[in-house]
Amino acid sequence: MEFAAVFNEVNMVGFLLLFFRFAALFIATPIFSHNSIPMNIKASMAFFFAVVFYASMPPLNIPITIPTVIIAILSEFLLGMVVGIALQLAYNVITFAGGQISFMMGFSMASAIDPQSGVSMPIISQFLSLLGLMMLFALDLHHWMLLLVDHSLKTVPLGGFVVTNDFFYYLIHATANMFLVGFIIAFPIIALSWLADVIFGMLMKTMPQFNLLVIGFPIKIMVAFAVIIATLTAMMLILKGQVQEAFNALEMFF
Repeated sequence: MEFAAVFNEVNMVGFLLLFFRFAALFIATPIFSHNSIPMNIKASMAFFFAVVFYASMPPLNIPITIPTVIIAILSEFLLGMVVGIALQLAYNVITFAGGQISFMMGFSMASAIDPQSGVSMPIISQFLSLLGLMMLFALDLHHWMLLLVDHSLKTVPLGGFVVTNDFFYYLIHATANMFLVGFIIAFPIIALSWLADVIFGMLMKTMPQFNLLVIGFPIKIMVAFAVIIATLTAMMLILKGQVQEAFNALEMFF
């Protein structure tokens, strides 16, 4: 009888809401949202962690009716989407910078399908995105997410998350910061490409036989690759700082 009492409607609804909280985070946040991870694996992970965290689940404080349960499920999805948007804006800094670098190198037409987002992006953006993904693993971002869920269970009741105006202010600031930091990351390559264009223009004036397409573009590409190699560590450190700032900003929701 005691074992059967565990499966009452309050506990079952609480477990369902906890499952949807994990599922929403796995769908929206970097690393877990990677398209190479099948949806059944994500669902299995959400179910497993819901079982693990069930013991630390706070008591359910909502009435058990169909409308309130549906609203609570939508609230849990909203929590995952908000956290995912905040972290994706910080992570997209590196992909935006890669797009600017690809354009300056003449690689904007050399696109490939990004395995994480499933969209076509320049090859440099894809390279930096995959490298940034490995950096997030090195930062233990997947462990941070589990700690985040544990902290949210203590501060945000199941089915009780509400978006405040602070999130919209942060969204505007984070979007502007994504473009600004992306340009800062790509600036060394952009500046050297502009300088190379000036030098090539002067050479073509003094040496009309200078073929820009045959000589100029390979030189620009080699210079850009050299600068990327020299600044790669700085790029990853900037990305690390952006992700850490995004995690600190998540305190406004908890």
